[in-house]
Amino acid sequence: MKVLLAICLIIAAPFVWATGTPAASVVKGEVLEVKDVESYTYLRLKTKDGETWAAVRKAAITKGAEVTIENVMVMNNFESKSLKQTFPTILFGNLGGATGSASSAANGTARPHAGLPAAPDTGVDIHVPKANGANARTVAEITTKAAELKDKPVLVRGKVVKYNAGIMGKNWIHLRDGSGSAANNTNDILVTSANPTKLGEVLTVQGIVHTDKDFGAGYSYKVLIEEATLQP
Repeated sequence: MKVLLAICLIIAAPFVWATGTPAASVVKGEVLEVKDVESYTYLRLKTKDGETWAAVRKAAITKGAEVTIENVMVMNNFESKSLKQTFPTILFGNLGGATGSASSAANGTARPHAGLPAAPDTGVDIHVPKANGANARTVAEITTKAAELKDKPVLVRGKVVKYNAGIMGKNWIHLRDGSGSAANNTNDILVTSANPTKLGEVLTVQGIVHTDKDFGAGYSYKVLIEEATLQP
């Protein structure tokens, strides 16, 4: 029985990498190829487990460099519209070590691509009137009534307090309208959309409420709005 189990584990091992689960939180390798786009640098790496592609916030990296990728998340069948290329498997993460520190210093940021966007703390008073419409809700109503609103459309108006574009093919927006409280995390809602925006813009967002969404690498959300369209 033990022999049979060992054989099964050996057979299954090559498929673990393709399930979308990170093989390790840190991956090290030699850069074999570099492709730069507007916001990201794509790297073909030679690691101890073989060759793989990785994507980090845009940085000056040369072929032959040794790099460390931290907070790794594996994505399957990821399409880069900028490169017009689909990667069967690609790693998303932070550029670590000396290379990552130099890149961060050049960009004026400490950790420019810490996995997925975390909720910001602006410390600024925001007062945005509630949207008009049958499904109109405040940020606080969505965060406190998530179970009731799960998989339902909502309309919410608020100010963009954090914006990360083009991560995993989506734009990530943190929206606040002045409702709720930072003490219990009811004053901020994460929105994902194909539509672009900018920091500080006041928007009306229409999308679907999803709950208990886990994107891996320790980034999970009790409630967020997905498939959203944005209007000024």
